[in-house]
Formats: sequence, structure tokens, C-alpha cells
Amino acid sequence: MRKIGCDRRCLFLIAAAVAFFYIQMRLYATQSEYSDRLAAALESENRCTSQSRLLIDQISIHQTNIVSLEEQNRRQTEECRQLKALLDDLERKGVQRVVDKSQVPVAAVVIMACNRADYLERTIESILKYQSSVASKYPLFVSQDGSDPSVRSKAMSYDQLMYIQHLDSEPVQTERPGEIIAYYKIARHYKWAMDQLFYKHNFSRVIILEDDMEIAPDFFDYFEAGAALLDKDKSIMAVSSWNDNGQKQFVHDPHELYRSDFFPGLGWMLTKSIWDELSPKWPKAYWDDWLRLKDNHKGRQFIRPEVCRTYNFGEHGSSLGQFFQQYLQPIKLNNVKVDWKAKDLSYLTKDNYTKHFADIVRKAKPVHGTDAVLKAYNIEGDVRIQYRDQPDFEGIARQFGIFEEWKVFLL
Repeated sequence: MRKIGCDRRCLFLIAAAVAFFYIQMRLYATQSEYSDRLAAALESENRCTSQSRLLIDQISIHQTNIVSLEEQNRRQTEECRQLKALLDDLERKGVQRVVDKSQVPVAAVVIMACNRADYLERTIESILKYQSSVASKYPLFVSQDGSDPSVRSKAMSYDQLMYIQHLDSEPVQTERPGEIIAYYKIARHYKWAMDQLFYKHNFSRVIILEDDMEIAPDFFDYFEAGAALLDKDKSIMAVSSWNDNGQKQFVHDPHELYRSDFFPGLGWMLTKSIWDELSPKWPKAYWDDWLRLKDNHKGRQFIRPEVCRTYNFGEHGSSLGQFFQQYLQPIKLNNVKVDWKAKDLSYLTKDNYTKHFADIVRKAKPVHGTDAVLKAYNIEGDVRIQYRDQPDFEGIARQFGIFEEWKVFLL
């Protein structure tokens, strides 16, 4: 019995020893694992500390760069301010040079230019031919859109004019795919230039020309007479020097002027009060078609001559020479020096014009039939051709070779 008890104790001690040894092994394995983890954690901490120091160094460098850039920006801002002040001073002196303080100008004349130096030169030479004697009444400006160096150089080579420049880096967003961006840039340029002339330089009227135009000998006298009409009759929105149907074969009287519901453009004058109305809502593109909308002209009309006082020679431009050969090249530029100061233009006022125009239509000889063109060319004086509707009008227009555009006010 004693031996059995001893064996049991031995077995118990052996089991306890095995358990102790197993526990010791597990503890050793766990301690080794924790030691490895601790070493990895220490290594990771050291790595993080190193990276943190590197980031702190980089932040310090960036902060130094930011301070340097802020200082550089401050200097550049100050330089720009000084440069703008210098340019404003030069522009002011330039305007003083072309504007006679003793003479209240009738209107500023601005040539809208972009990148056609040869066209611009031809336009300037045509204007100076007749403007030199009335320069105090009509200060001349060239407004360039963009930075074409040949245009800037050409404009600045003339002492008789003031050069202004429109620089616009804002990207153009067209409203419809495939639209020509140039029409958006032109609209921006027009608004900027007229804001400059009306608000910065405080002119009461502006005559807008483009860089592909020649003018008639009586161009300035014509617009002086037009300025008096604008001041007298508020139902007139603008005065134009252009007749869309002013081809040589259709016009003959250089003294005759008309009121029109259609805005002709291509050499036109407006007042500051009209621009006050138009400037805040000026369109993004197609400004001339926009101006023809009833919501904008509000029933007011436009004065235009029978014989054009401007000639458009711009076969190459934003409109890609559209209609040039057929409609623009044959335009007759007036070559008669009309004494507009001696002319009684009271027939153009709203109250008188309806009767005046009715008399012209009544006196014109009516022409009917499919051979209207042949009959018209064999009649002395004015003829009257009546049409039924738009398609009928377009058919007659094709026969005569005039604009089929329904919007054009046909006389």
C-alpha cells in the first residue's frame, strides 16, 4: 500500500514538473514575442520620429518660401499699382493731347481693332484725311483687343490718335457647341471700349468704327447733324452711316436720310444715356443682333443714309468674308461733300417722318409682275414693289440681288 502511495506521489510530481516546464516554455515564447513586438514598436517610433523631424524641416522650408512669396507678391502688387498709375497718367496725357479743352467734342471716334495691322493702317489713313481739320471735335482712338504687336506698333506710330488696349485672359465659354469664339471676344471688347470712353473719359457721344472701313468726305459733318437729331428726338436710338442695300445700282441721292426699325451698324453713333441703359445688360456675343431685339431698342429707330458714309473693305475677318463679293464690295461710298449744316432735317423727327415717308412711297411708280427687275431698271426715279409675305419678299430680293434677310428694312 505504501508503495502504491509513493508511486502516485511520483506521478503527481512528474505531472507537476511537466506542467511547470510547459508553463515556463509558454512564458518564454510569450516574452520573446513581446520582446520582438517591443523592438518593432521602438523601431517604428524611431522611424516616425525621423519622419516627423523631416516633415518639420520641410514645413519650416515651406513657411520660409511662403514668406518669401508673400513678400514677392507684395512687391509685384506695388509695382503693378505704380505701373497702372503710370499708364493712367500716360493715358490721361495722351487724351489731353488729342482732346482740345477749349472745344467740347461732338463725339469720340473709336476704331475697334484686333490683329489686322494692314487693314488698320488703311482705316486710319482714310479717317485722318478728313478728321485732321475737325480733330478737336472728334478725338480719335484705337482700341485693340489682345496683344498683336504689329497692331499695337501701327496704332502707336500715329501722334494724332490715342491708343487703348483691352487684355482679357478670362476663358470664353460659348453657349452652344461649335460657336465661333471670336464673336464672344468682340462683344467683350465693345463693352470694355465703350465703358472706357463713356465712363473713364466722360464723352457724351461715341462713334464706333471697325478696322476695315473707309469714310466719306462728309462723314464728320453728317454725324454732327446726327448728334443734333439724337439730342432733339429721344425716339432715335442711334445714327448709322451704313445702308445694307446701298449698292451702286440702288442708290442715287446723297442728301436723303431715313428712319429705320433695323439697326444697320458699320459706323454708328450713340449717346451716353443710351449706353447707360445698354451696358449693364450687354450680351456675351452677337451684340448687333441683340441690339435689334425689341426688348432692347424698345421701339426706338435708327437714322441711316441712302448713300453710305462708310465703306467696308474687310473681306477677311471674323465673318470669314461672308457675302462680301455679292453685297459689300458693290456698296457705293458717298463722294459728294454735302453741306449738312445748311440742311433742314426736321422731316426725320418722329412727328414728321410718317408723312414724309408716305409721300415718298406715294410718288414712287408701282411695278408689278415677274419682270419687276427689268421694268424697274427702265424707270426714272423711285419705284414701288409690293410684296405679299416673307417668301414673296425673298423672291423679289433674289431678283434684284439685295439682302434676302427679312430683318433688313427695305426701302
